[in-house]
Amino acid sequence: MTSTSRPAAPRRLPPEERERSIVHGAIGLASESGLEALTVRAIAARVGVTPALVAHYRPVMDSFVAEVFTSIVSAERDEVIASYDPALDLRTNLLRLIETLLDDARDDVAMVWAQSWALGVRNETLAARVRSEMDGWQSALEDLIARAVVEDPRLRVDPASSAWMLLAMVDGMSAHSLVGWAPHDRAALARRTLAAVLDAPADDNPLAVAAAES
Repeated sequence: MTSTSRPAAPRRLPPEERERSIVHGAIGLASESGLEALTVRAIAARVGVTPALVAHYRPVMDSFVAEVFTSIVSAERDEVIASYDPALDLRTNLLRLIETLLDDARDDVAMVWAQSWALGVRNETLAARVRSEMDGWQSALEDLIARAVVEDPRLRVDPASSAWMLLAMVDGMSAHSLVGWAPHDRAALARRTLAAVLDAPADDNPLAVAAAES
């Protein structure tokens, strides 16, 4: 007598718990393999449920991809900004922040960002989230720099354009590192860029002027 084995049925969970498991599974999958890995079947396999169950809780995959993206990148921003130490000077704080973002251990989030820019071309829901999260980063950095300028009148920098320039440097270097194309000492380049942004007065700083005109 032969017997056929069937996959074990997923354990019944309350709807809220099942939904959380699907969302957490998708976040884990995207963190490991990028946003491009997010398909109904891949998420179902990750969580151990049927594709139909994933589709039941998240029927529009474009929206789910945008949701997962937001969860990953907003968590990183909250973590990094919260590490800002008001007892330290602006340069030290910004350098620590940049070095944290450029750390190889954060390549998983860098991959999510890089793929979001490409996938957002055809996924407007994702594109809107990308714009919102980038605005969030710019606003957070601008606020930190503006507060430092108020506390130290000797700092003659424009907070908005300085934030833009620092983010452009971080985004570019993070994307480059994903394909192994990056300076040997990213921290040294970060320090030089930071010096260019902070040391010249806002009216005379070519980087700030270029950012303001873009």
